Amino acid sequence: MLEDSFEISILFDFYGPLLSERQQDFVRLYHDENCSLTEIAEETGVSKQAVSSGLKSAEKKLRFYEEKLGLVARWKRENGI
Repeated sequence: MLEDSFEISILFDFYGPLLSERQQDFVRLYHDENCSLTEIAEETGVSKQAVSSGLKSAEKKLRFYEEKLGLVARWKRENGI
């Protein structure tokens, strides 16, 4: 799970601005600030289910962008990572 969270954080660094503001908030709070779904729901004023759905959608979009654009893979190659 830590590896997955790290992957999403890197993808978010590259593609985060392509997400909606709400999705950006969900990803930042969950992956960067380690907030629970319940904490995010309380902070943003939506249901826990809405947070879960929004987070899954955002993560799917981040992976899609990487699949199509490959910026992270190229960055890793260029930096020997």
